[in-house]
Amino acid sequence: MGTVTAPAPWKQLLLTALESNAHLPHSSYFQLATIGSNGRPSNRTVVFRGFQEDSDKIQINTDCRTRKIEELKHCPFAEICWYFTDSWEQFRINGTVDIIDGSNSDPIKLQQREKSWFSGSLRSRLQYLGPSPGLPNLSEQPSNEVSLDPSTGPVGAFCLLVLDPHQVDYLNLKHNQRLSFTSTPSPNGEKSWTSERVNP
Repeated sequence: MGTVTAPAPWKQLLLTALESNAHLPHSSYFQLATIGSNGRPSNRTVVFRGFQEDSDKIQINTDCRTRKIEELKHCPFAEICWYFTDSWEQFRINGTVDIIDGSNSDPIKLQQREKSWFSGSLRSRLQYLGPSPGLPNLSEQPSNEVSLDPSTGPVGAFCLLVLDPHQVDYLNLKHNQRLSFTSTPSPNGEKSWTSERVNP
């Protein structure tokens, strides 16, 4: 077992997998599992919105009215499961999730939220103006067309989730290889990663 400091040793494996599967539109989608307030697992598919700056933190855009927000407020632990169909690679990434909505008091986090908002397409931004997700649809009529000024900043329903990885399980089925990566915080606040080859 060898200790490696930043950058995270699994990050390059993930970047390589993203590049080699980039021709597949679904390669930017992964599953995000949370724990419900009833103690049961809750899972959904979300879109990878990149790493935060030069870190190993993973960004996800979501609607603050969705159930996952309440679940993450109840328990901030979550796990990603990401499978790349062309290269037969699976990444299971677990850690804690930071919720950044419009009420956040940290100006740097609010800037990150705004940057993530503008990096999305206008069509994806319009989704946050619709009715609350998951509630009963009582209208027989299709919802009225909504419009949005492309220069307008994030709307209230827009939320940025930032997953800070603690453990990563990497499985390569083509090469029958599995690696386990675990982080430990160092005194200076930076993460130190250990990696271990384990049985597939």
